[in-house]
Amino acid sequence: MVLEPSIATRAAATVLINDVLRARRPFDSAFFHLAEPKLMSTRDRAFVHNLAITTLRQLGTIDHLIQLCLQRPLPHRAHQVHDILRIGFCQILFMQVPDHGAVASSVELTRQLGHSAHIKLVNAVLRRLARDNVSLASGIDKAKVNTPQWLWETWSTTYSEEICRQIATAHLARAPLDISTKGDPQAWAAELDGDILFANTIRLTARGQINELAGFKDGHWWVQDAAAGLVTEIAGDVTGKSVIDLCAAPGGKTAQFLARGAVVTAVDRSPLRLKRLESNMERLGLTPHVVQADVLKWHPEDTADIVMLDAPCSATGTARRHPDVLWLKSMPKITQMAAVQKKLMSTAAKLVAPGGLLIFATCSLQPEEGIDHVAPFLDSHTAFQLEPIVAEEVYGLSETLTPCGCFRSLPCHLSDSGGMDGFFAARFRRQNV
Repeated sequence: MVLEPSIATRAAATVLINDVLRARRPFDSAFFHLAEPKLMSTRDRAFVHNLAITTLRQLGTIDHLIQLCLQRPLPHRAHQVHDILRIGFCQILFMQVPDHGAVASSVELTRQLGHSAHIKLVNAVLRRLARDNVSLASGIDKAKVNTPQWLWETWSTTYSEEICRQIATAHLARAPLDISTKGDPQAWAAELDGDILFANTIRLTARGQINELAGFKDGHWWVQDAAAGLVTEIAGDVTGKSVIDLCAAPGGKTAQFLARGAVVTAVDRSPLRLKRLESNMERLGLTPHVVQADVLKWHPEDTADIVMLDAPCSATGTARRHPDVLWLKSMPKITQMAAVQKKLMSTAAKLVAPGGLLIFATCSLQPEEGIDHVAPFLDSHTAFQLEPIVAEEVYGLSETLTPCGCFRSLPCHLSDSGGMDGFFAARFRRQNV
């Protein structure tokens, strides 16, 4: 079936929604395989991405309103019609698409995808929303309805309900674009109309195609959230020091260490992810020693002054950029990931030279993937001590520090300037024996 372009883009968005919510596929992977540049124009790719990712970001609100507008739930076999309603609602509520255009395109999509029996329903429901959206949406607790209940309970217990609400509210806004520069952040902040947050981290106010921005193709900067940049800062002065960056791809932290004068070995088990890392390093003109290996089975000849373990995790701290993670993760999956992280920490500890540092990090908001690892690690690795981080090392952002001196950023931190990713990091010092 060949669809006209405007209908085809909306059809693609429904495919992405289905891939995430039913096939349980990460959004970035689904989008990469669906919207190849040779098959879709840059403009259409951008529209499909924005429509699908906004639908996922506002999924709780959208589904709540759909439920209010339906006299009875759609049958399971009509799941594609549900997704058509979702993207129709998204266009009306969050994308400033004219009501008549959103309704007409959704009705036509319903017809072309073979759901003629539901055309009248789609038309009636979307027209009602266009007419009554203000009254229908009044009273919705948007922070709570767009957060899975189990995550709301976990974050309320871990951080307090007030902080949980701030986190959930931060997830509803599109994340700003942060970049890290190889040098002269003042000049690049001026060139790109951005603001220096700290060190070489710049937050851009204007958006566009990243690879078309000044300095990107010439390798003067790379994209990296502010929180991830801070995690590397806690290593201190790395000039001339040996660093092993475990689970390194796509290479943001590798680039930070190299740009600051370290000698870096970047290790990752995924050939595809390492290919991306090597491409990034080539563009930036940086030269790490790259190793493809399973960290749990890798045995290098030498230990390192600094070992960075940015461990695989649930990535719930990145929900501002990746709202699909909220709907893809579960407590059993987090328990599984935490067990892997524990093994990786033990392996990483063996790679630290006497007197050296181990930095354990995850881009997760879950305590099981963060603070809950600290005491068990110290109990079973008596050669290590927790080295508390102080506010000066994170540019005065004391709100990112736990009572024991670990790093714990939240999406609601830096809220006045657009927030930051949720990261946890603990710094351990191996005794010099």
